[in-house]
Parts: sequence; structure tokens; C-alpha cells
Amino acid sequence: MAQWTSAVGPAQLARLLNSQQDRPAGPGTRRPPAYRALADGVRLLVLEGRVPVAARLPAERELALSLSVSRTTVAAAYEALRAEGFLESRRGAGSWTAVPAGNPLPARGLEPLPPEALGSMIDLGCAALPAPEPWLTRAVQGALEELPPYAHTHGDYPAGLPALRSMIADRYTARGIPTMPEQIMVTTGAMGAIDAICHLFGGRGERIAVESPSYANILQLMREAGARLVPVAMAEGLSGWDMDRWRQVLRDAAPRIAYIVADFHNPTGALADDDQRRQLVDAARSAGTVLVADETMSELWLDEGVEMPRPVCGFDPAGSTVITVGSASKAFWAGMRIGWVRAAPDVIRSLVAARAYADLGTPVVEQLAVNWLFSTGGWEQAVEVRREQARENRDALVAAVRRELPTWEFEVPRGGLTLWVRAGGLSGSRIAEAGERVGVRVPSGPRFGVDGAFEGYVRLPFTVGGAVAEEAAARLAAAARIVESGGTAGGEAPRTFVA
Repeated sequence: MAQWTSAVGPAQLARLLNSQQDRPAGPGTRRPPAYRALADGVRLLVLEGRVPVAARLPAERELALSLSVSRTTVAAAYEALRAEGFLESRRGAGSWTAVPAGNPLPARGLEPLPPEALGSMIDLGCAALPAPEPWLTRAVQGALEELPPYAHTHGDYPAGLPALRSMIADRYTARGIPTMPEQIMVTTGAMGAIDAICHLFGGRGERIAVESPSYANILQLMREAGARLVPVAMAEGLSGWDMDRWRQVLRDAAPRIAYIVADFHNPTGALADDDQRRQLVDAARSAGTVLVADETMSELWLDEGVEMPRPVCGFDPAGSTVITVGSASKAFWAGMRIGWVRAAPDVIRSLVAARAYADLGTPVVEQLAVNWLFSTGGWEQAVEVRREQARENRDALVAAVRRELPTWEFEVPRGGLTLWVRAGGLSGSRIAEAGERVGVRVPSGPRFGVDGAFEGYVRLPFTVGGAVAEEAAARLAAAARIVESGGTAGGEAPRTFVA
């Protein structure tokens, strides 16, 4: 019986492998043999989760043709992968990817680092800050005081607690977007909101237009839902959305859904202006596309004088085109898994009805805690502390990276939690792998793209500051030296660092 559960075609694997950039070898540097370079490329794809474990690889002859190399080269690469535990084969069943015994299974998204690893590893993988205190504790205490009446009910509120739905609607109204509670559904984080929207509007095989780059975990959620992702390239730097490209894609591909992060885009940090938002809504309406606007970063402006544009849904007064997603996870704390959807009442009713076959509802205590924050002013105080912390971290990280890695290129965003960095001509995938060996965990650019795009980038979040930011940059510089030297094993050992 075959041990593989999916398959990677020769053309797809060739695209992924060809996207891996290597710095030209310097004087005296020996290039690895072709088979070794091919084996290393496949191993990197498996370790990053871009080729899943138990995926059947192409036959040797097929891959050789797609890569324009000899079959002998592919055969030798496969043999090296088998010897290292990254490939298993069986006569008549082909060869499929694996991981060596004792290795953790690679994740295809950006999962948090296990707490037990924090002593020796600096985690730049997850763009989330520690909880703001004392507001978390106060919010939970306030929730417990409000809990008794709810404890006498069944506890299932598929649309969310009425008090919280009303509060969220009032907050939109205060922003100049008249909203009724019937237009709000509370979800389990923004991921829960987007998952529900994708299942309602984007069935298997449906096209979804996404920014390129875009948020890695959302891209993977959509892939696993069976969507066909249509990437729309972002403009260079912080200029953001290329409206000519968006109009062309929406017109020609006619995607069922388009997903955007207009407020301090993840990962680039770009902020769409009013005109870009208006044009996006108009283009989506003309194409019959549902525009999903992710507002999870909307309150995280970091610089003085930032004027926030009107919400994307403000350019859709009829409410027929835009669905808005919000969350407490980025602005407050990732452990507070409360998100919401703002949409037309009929869309909300459909989402609520479909939820009966998913998670039934969002935990009551967490909803009460967020409602306490909104109703007491605690939210504004906590978010202001969050902005100050993120601003200090950003400035420390920017200074450290510029000092340790002067050839790396980036523009400093005025808000959000992420820095999108061109890694000086090096492979982001190889930097990520080397970083694990020297004690810094960083996601490579291809996690934020489609089919191997952005190999020359890494994403750095504003989650560490001070001495930890300096140490993180020093470890990234050590990882870059390993990649520049062509190192594939060994390298500098990580130092234990206590923040």
C-alpha cells in the first residue's frame, strides 16, 4: 500500500526549486555538486512545509526533464534524501517525502514556538506581543463578574453575545459607518471569521484573489479549503496596491472572493489610502467579487501624525460588496481569540446558520472580557500601551538590523507589527534554516507568496526589543554568513539568552 497522501507534479516542484536563490559563489568557494544542490533544495522545501510530508515526488525522468538536468543527477539526489531520512520509496509506489525520526513535523503556517524552546531560541516567527497588563487580568475579572446570568443558559451563542455584538456595531457607527447588531457575528479570532467566509463563498475550486505577498496563515487556510489562489502583486515598498493590476485580475479571473489587508498590510506594513480603497471596492463591485477586508492591524498606528483612512466598508454604503473582519488578537493579545465579521444582515444570517456544523459559537468568558474592555475604556488604554511597545521594538530592531546586516533592504512602516526585508541577495529559505541552528527563528518570504515567490525575503516582526533585538540581529547575521559560505550543516551553536 502506498504511503503517500498527496502528490507534487514535476512542473510545480521545478518552480519551487528554481525560486530558491543562491548568492554567487565568491573566490575560493566550491559549489556543491548538482545532485547535492537538488537534494538540499528538496530538503528545504520539506522543512519549511512548502512541500508537505508524505507527498509523492515526480519520477526521476519527469523531474529531470522539468529541471533540464540528467536523470543521474535526480537519482543521486533522491538517494541522498533517502539516506538522510527525507525520502522513502517502494517499488511500484514511487517515492514520497518524509522527515527523519525525532524531527518535528514541519508546519505549513506560522505556528508559535513551544514555550520550552524560548530559553535558547529567539522567536521572530509569530507577530504577536505578550498580553498588556493589568488590562488582561482586569478584563477577565470583569468578565467573571458578568458571567452568572449567562451560566444559567446553554451557553451557545452562534452569532455572539448580544451585548458584544451591539458594542462592536456601536464602535463602527462611531467611526462613521452606521451599523446594526444584526450586521455583526462574533467569531473565534480572525482566522475563524475568514474560514467561515471562505466556506460560505469560496467552495472547493473557487478562485480567491490575494495580495502578493499576503499573510501566510490565511493563504494556507485558503489552500486547505481547496481554493485556487490568484496572486496580485503589490507595488514596491510601502506604496501598496497597484490598481491597474487589481482591475485586470478582477476583470479577467472573476474571483469569487478577494482578500486584502488594507491597514498596515501583513507582511509589508503598507497602508492603503482613501483613493486605493475606493478603487478596490469599485473594481470588486464591477466584477461581482466579494471583497474581504481584514482590519486586524487597523488600530496599530505607531507614528505621530498618522491619519487613518476611512474603513474599506465605508466605500460600500449598500453593503453588498465588502465583508469586514476584525479581531482582538493583534491589537490586544493573541490569546484573546475573539474576532468578528461585519457584513449585510443576510450574509450574517447565512454565516450563523453554517456555523451550526462548525464550532457552534465563541467562548462566553472571552466575549465578556472583550465587552468589558470596550465598555470601560480599558481597550483604548491597553492599545495605547501596545502601540508604545511595538514602536520601541520596531525602532530597536530596525537599528540592530541596519548595523548587523547593512546590505539588507527595507522600508520602515508607520504601523502594524512587521518588517518586510529583502535579504541582500540571499535565499530566505536558507536563512530560515540556518537561523534555526544559530538560535533565531524567522519565516522566509515564500511562506507569504504563491508557488515559491519572494525567495529573497524574510519577515521580521516587532515582538522583541532592546538587548533581545540586538541579539536577534546578531544571530541573523550569523545565519547569513552560513548561507554565504554555502554551509549545509553544523554552523554556529545558539547561545542561551534570557530576555
